[in-house]
Amino acid sequence: MSRLTTFAISKCKNLNTLKCSVARSPASTLTTTWHLQKRNYAAETSESFCMNIFRGKAVTEQVFPFPAVDVLDEERKETLDALVDPVSKFFEEVNDAAKNDELEKIEDHTLEGLKELGAFGLQVPVDFGGIGLSNTQYARLVEIVGSHDLGVGIALGAHQSIGFKGITLFGNEEQKAKYLPKLAAGQEFAAYSLTEPASGSDANSIRTKAELSADGKHYVLNGSKIWISNGGIADIFTVFAKTPVKDSKTGDTKDKITAFIVERGFGGVSSGPPEKKMGIKCSNTAEVYFEDTKVPVENVLGGVGEGFKVAMMILNNGRFGMAAALSGTMKSCIAKAVDHAQNRKQFAKNIHEYGAIQEKIAEMVMRHYATESMAYMVAANMDKGAKEFQIEAAISKVYGSEAAWFCCDTAMQILGGMSYMKDTGLERVMRDLRIFRIFEGTNDILRLFVALTGIQYAGGHLRDVLAALKSPVSNPGLLVGKAVEKAKRSMGVVSPISVVGAHSELAAEADKLGTCIAMFGGSVEDLLAKYQKKIVDEQFLLWRIAEAAMDIYSMSAVISRCSAALTSGLPSSEHEKVICQTYVEKATQRVKDNLGELTSTPHQAIFKNMSLISKQTVANAGVIAQHPLGGSL
Repeated sequence: MSRLTTFAISKCKNLNTLKCSVARSPASTLTTTWHLQKRNYAAETSESFCMNIFRGKAVTEQVFPFPAVDVLDEERKETLDALVDPVSKFFEEVNDAAKNDELEKIEDHTLEGLKELGAFGLQVPVDFGGIGLSNTQYARLVEIVGSHDLGVGIALGAHQSIGFKGITLFGNEEQKAKYLPKLAAGQEFAAYSLTEPASGSDANSIRTKAELSADGKHYVLNGSKIWISNGGIADIFTVFAKTPVKDSKTGDTKDKITAFIVERGFGGVSSGPPEKKMGIKCSNTAEVYFEDTKVPVENVLGGVGEGFKVAMMILNNGRFGMAAALSGTMKSCIAKAVDHAQNRKQFAKNIHEYGAIQEKIAEMVMRHYATESMAYMVAANMDKGAKEFQIEAAISKVYGSEAAWFCCDTAMQILGGMSYMKDTGLERVMRDLRIFRIFEGTNDILRLFVALTGIQYAGGHLRDVLAALKSPVSNPGLLVGKAVEKAKRSMGVVSPISVVGAHSELAAEADKLGTCIAMFGGSVEDLLAKYQKKIVDEQFLLWRIAEAAMDIYSMSAVISRCSAALTSGLPSSEHEKVICQTYVEKATQRVKDNLGELTSTPHQAIFKNMSLISKQTVANAGVIAQHPLGGSL
């Protein structure tokens, strides 16, 4: 038992169990997946801030006051305080990120040290040998890892955050008792096995099959998985396969996804050589093959035919962790940039005195503040029992991964040629960062997920309006009211939504947020009225809806966190206020620009032309334009 686990047991035994979804770290397989579940929102209401902005409403219970302020009781604070220092010290003094990158593996003594720290079972319940951290506590430790070594973060996360996360979320008591203790101790490694050659973002297209044996005692598993983090070293796999499932109502048999706990020791499990990757080199990534692998029926996870739900819950519940880790990465990049700007002189001045450098540093700081604010807002709301946070978590992942890339790239620009050298460490960070915009749902797919999930919710509450459009005589009063609202919007007249909870010194920022929400809700309503179900095909428009939604949510998180700082009288509160005011001003303009492009005649022509250019280029299998030096050259 690790020394931190021992401490956690002594401090956490009497804590009330948090009613929350369990989070996972940013580490993940190189899996991208997205699914918009069919739901009838007409009779439902949601407490999710992001779901409701699609209706033009400000439901702020999960935003104000900043939820991270009071989510940890004294015992959990004490536990976290006891973990932060040793984890920080370990990554500063023991882990060698450059060496791990060079060796393309985590050094043996580092792995043993991580086991001693209890790092392989951070959120495993204490009863099963883990430390039992909440999402907020976990986010803080993930932030430390992200500031030092994203490759190690991937290895740890692939093990506990997705590798065996399905067991903690959906496993029965027998499954938990059998597998979690060894996994939490790092005696066995785990891997999440979903992605296949033919299935990337479309998880439903997997081809791995599992057939029930004649005696009904086991499933025979056949298939292969690619880009599996820890795939070459894992002992335990969470595997997703198609199984025949008979519909109790119709009697029809269809293939549905089922999740299985598969042991390498079952036989028929093999792995390919480690993949040669651009970054996160110290994490093992390999193909995994299953050939007539016999899996006991008791190793079904979450129920036969319920594998898609298991897979999506694992992914949806943990995306905030990526934002937390990347906020640590961003902080590290900012520190390197500031140190250089303070000490580098050009033309008789330190370069931080020049406006071009000041703008870069300020933009890095604002994006870090927004990312960190969203990460801890989502984590705290999960700890407080929020049921719907899928849009917020997706936004934090998309925003955080792109903001971290920006910060690293900008830090490199500030350092100039020095940043291109290995010794600064920034080139390694950049290589490591690139995958974060691809796995755990590509940012492109997640933008569609954000837009369509919110639009679907809004559509459920706009059915009266859509019905009235089809039959105007049935409710003329409703249509007249909506026509007046639309006419006002077309003339730029927007009635702002009241946002309650912001500090009085941020009243102007709250008003801007309210105006953006009102504009956004109106734009969504107009799109639904115009396109209805065909909106799913309008990706140029959906992209801009997602961009606006991300800015609105990030604004809300920034205003909320800054309000808490002002209320508490933190020494940094005035600095945070300047960040907040500047960020909100810039984000408000981006929202207006993106929403304006939804109906702008010039932009409709641009979208049409871009579609045409793409189609013609694809048809030609490459660039069409003649070389400027002539066709023969």
